[in-house]
Formats: sequence, C-alpha cells, structure tokens
Amino acid sequence: MKLWVVRDAGLTGVGKTTAGGSDRPGTVERVKIAVAGGGMDQQASAWFQARTSASDDWPLDQLLALKGDHRISVVLPALDEETTVGDIVTIIRRDLMINAPLVDEVVVLDSGSTDRTAAEAAAAGATVVHRDAAVPGLPAIQGKGEAMWRSLFCATGDIVVFIDADLRSFSSHFVTGLLGPLLADPAVHLVKGFYDRPMHGASERDGSPSSGGGGRVTELVARPLLALHWPELAGVVQPLAGEYAARRSLLEQLPFPCGYGVELGLLVDTVRVRGLDALAQVDLGERHHRHQDLRALGRMAAEIWQVALDRLDRDGRIVVVEEPSTRLTQFDDRGADGRGRATHDVALAQRPPAITLPEYAQRTLVAG
Repeated sequence: MKLWVVRDAGLTGVGKTTAGGSDRPGTVERVKIAVAGGGMDQQASAWFQARTSASDDWPLDQLLALKGDHRISVVLPALDEETTVGDIVTIIRRDLMINAPLVDEVVVLDSGSTDRTAAEAAAAGATVVHRDAAVPGLPAIQGKGEAMWRSLFCATGDIVVFIDADLRSFSSHFVTGLLGPLLADPAVHLVKGFYDRPMHGASERDGSPSSGGGGRVTELVARPLLALHWPELAGVVQPLAGEYAARRSLLEQLPFPCGYGVELGLLVDTVRVRGLDALAQVDLGERHHRHQDLRALGRMAAEIWQVALDRLDRDGRIVVVEEPSTRLTQFDDRGADGRGRATHDVALAQRPPAITLPEYAQRTLVAG
C-alpha cells in the first residue's frame, strides 16, 4: 500500500490552509485528528492514512508530467442547470485545455433539460450529448446514474472525471485534485472528493449539518449503512460526493444504479472488484451548490437503501424473505386539511456493466 504524504496536523491542525483558501484547519487535518483518536475500524483507519490527500498536493505541472498517453474526459451530467453549467465548462476549458493541455474533452450529458442547459454548455465549448443520442434506441430512465452510465458511450477518455453541473464558485482544482491519485499511482482506480458544504441560510432546526460534515442523507443513511455493513469504508469522508474520477477500465465493468444510489453503488462495487487500496479520496476545499428540500432527500434516501440491500443480497450477506415495497408516501402542509400527500415510485433501476453491451464496443463520439 502506497503511503501518500498528507499535510501533518501535529494533532492540532493550527495554522493550516484548506484548498479553498481558509485559515482554519483543513478537512484532511480535522479528520486525521479524529482518526488518530481511535475507534475507527483498523482497516479503515490504515486506508485513510494512506489514501487521503488534498488538492494542493497535486500541482498542475506535476500532473502534466504524469499524464503521459492518458486521455482525460470531464463529464458533467446535467438537468436544467443553465445558470451554472456554462461557467463550469468555461473554467475547465480555460485552465486545463487552453492554458494547459491536461484535459482532452469536456462532455455535458444532457438528461432532457427543458431550459437552456444544452445551449449554454455548447456556447462555452463543451461537447453536448443528449441522453437519447448517447445510446440510440435504448429508452432512457430518468436519473443521475443513468446519465453517468450513458456518458461512457460517448466520452472518449480512459480516465473520466465526473463533476456535478450545479456547482457555484467552481474552481478547476476540483478536476486536478481528483486526477492526482489516478495519474500518480496505477493501483488507484476510483478517487472520491470531499469538502466543506456551507449551508447558506440553513439553521440547526432544519437538520442541516455543520459545514465540515457530510450532507443530511450521508449522515442519516449512507454513513450508518457503511458502518454496519462495510466498516472498511468508514474512512470515506463523503461517500455520496458527486465529484469523483475513475479509470474507464473500472467503470465499464460495474453496474450503474440509475438514480441517486449510484454513488453508494459504485463505491461498494469498486472495493468488491478491486479492493480497498484501489480507492482514494481528496480534500477539495469548499463546495457551493443548490441544496435540495427534505422530501427530495427522503426519496434519495429510499434509493440508497435499496442499492445497499441489493448489494448485500447479491453478495449473500443477507437473505431477502420478501421484496421491499417500492412506494414512498410523503406528507406536507398542502391541502385543505394540512395533510397534503404524494406517493412516489422509488423502485431500483440499474444498468448492466457497459462492457456487456454490443453498442459499447461499437461506440463512436455522438455530438448533440
């Protein structure tokens, strides 16, 4: 196992600077202190110390020297993100394609936007592919995981970086940080980002976490699931982070949950097929984005639970006596009696490994 040098906190974290430029202790230092305090699974603790770094540890000139023959694609799965997608594409192209030849293409996989997402992305210089054009003839399923899976059919890189299209105050260090471990060590196959998540306008009363924690679904659902069933992954700071990078040779062999369960599914499956040492994580500083309401997060949580149950069943770690319900009923204060009700279908839909489809072997770049 390769030991990377992580900025030493000296068990105090005083005087360190995060990738986002703050003078308070960086997330790597703060989590390292918690790990040193004991209590974490021993395998998880050893992994954290060896496979955690910060974006500042991966300067651009070093990455350019390491790139070699790799072809790098940055993919933005997007649905109605006209206000942010253009700026993200512009920054990546300016910093990492025009000013420095690190990234080879930026692909925006449009999941059926009804606004100007496609037009804004194209104007900024991205290759825009509509989800229906990515795999012609295959009816689309709505969801982030579906867009990511389809991107494998049109992106051309052997390394793929996924960036959410709703980020504000975006910086290209998100991309360089995620690429660092992959370019430096061929044993690494998947790199997860983690960051502080300022909750603008949030309060403790609405259940919002502190800026240094994970999101609400992470803390209430994903992290407890990992602690119970995959304790070796307890060192992953933000298992549901939407920013990560991976080798195509890994992604093409994994099934993709079509919805929000894709992050947990890819994380668990990567460790299953490649081992824990194939996973790394990088502190990206701060992440500013649009936050979803609690009911949307409830539907997300239901999808994540189903992905976890599916993996446990597949691996023979639980016995499913009866299939779980796929209906989720939620209430709000709408309606004459103050009990507005809506029922949602949260059935788990998944795509098979891309490499099993003949269309994948025959893929060509389809510009939309």
